[in-house]
Amino acid sequence: MDFEQLKTFQLVSRLKSFSRAAEKLGVTQPAISAQIRSMENEVGARLFDREGGKVTFTAAGRLFEPFAEHCLQCHSHILAGVSELYQSPRGELSVSTSEATSLYVLPTVFAQFKKLYSRVHLSIVRSERSRTLEAVFSREVDFGIVSLPVKDSRLLVYNIHKDEVVLVTVPSHPLADRTNVKLDEILQYPLLMMKHGRQRERINHFFTTRDVQPRIAMELESSELLKRLIGAGIGMGFLPHTNVRADEAAGLLKVLKVEGMRMHRELALVFRKDKTLTRAAHAFLEVATNGAKTLPPPTTTRNRKAELR
Repeated sequence: MDFEQLKTFQLVSRLKSFSRAAEKLGVTQPAISAQIRSMENEVGARLFDREGGKVTFTAAGRLFEPFAEHCLQCHSHILAGVSELYQSPRGELSVSTSEATSLYVLPTVFAQFKKLYSRVHLSIVRSERSRTLEAVFSREVDFGIVSLPVKDSRLLVYNIHKDEVVLVTVPSHPLADRTNVKLDEILQYPLLMMKHGRQRERINHFFTTRDVQPRIAMELESSELLKRLIGAGIGMGFLPHTNVRADEAAGLLKVLKVEGMRMHRELALVFRKDKTLTRAAHAFLEVATNGAKTLPPPTTTRNRKAELR
């Protein structure tokens, strides 16, 4: 039994005529009779009495009619809901990113998006870089926000943020009264480092190319914990400037520049090339990228149906 058969049943019951229903649908009367007969075979009972040119419900037909009406209403609501999902920003979106990015980079993006599209529910999944990429590939999340570079032909990549990686310490540190410090000076003091990640790789490369070995006091999994331990005076460390700007302004931390060191952190929003963007997803992409000119077109109901065929 399908929705077309239910629609035929509903039309026959309303017009009380097989021939008029056939005329209304632009098909032959035998085609209408065949559809009704198929339904009757499936439910195991006659649905209409056809005597003297009149079509009336049988007891089974009378029982069947409200269920048919309910099914057709549900069908209509399903189509309307899906259509609206792809026409106006609403529904749900999930974004995976690191703890630090969710704390220091994305709040303004999320606030702007929620102000414009309050009917969209945003879900933030905090994961490290490799796990975020896995979640994007497995379709567990709609978008991922990770550090560059990202080299995978399966992904679309949009740069959304760039800032400088700086040396951070407490105001009481012996070097804190300086704005710029030399490399050999920081080698005299313990450093706190991220254990993994692109930032650690770039810092390692900086020291290796200069053939020096820093005094690493501790390696950490969390950049937020790294910042807190720097604030506790355990050692200096490298962090994106965005992560410590508020602490710097409050006089809790001091930002130093290392001579010869120019290191930047770039973040990108990534998603699968074959992902069908809902209106909500396209709206978030536009806000996050500040309306990049090369955004893919949003998926409309029409081309979504074409993809499903």
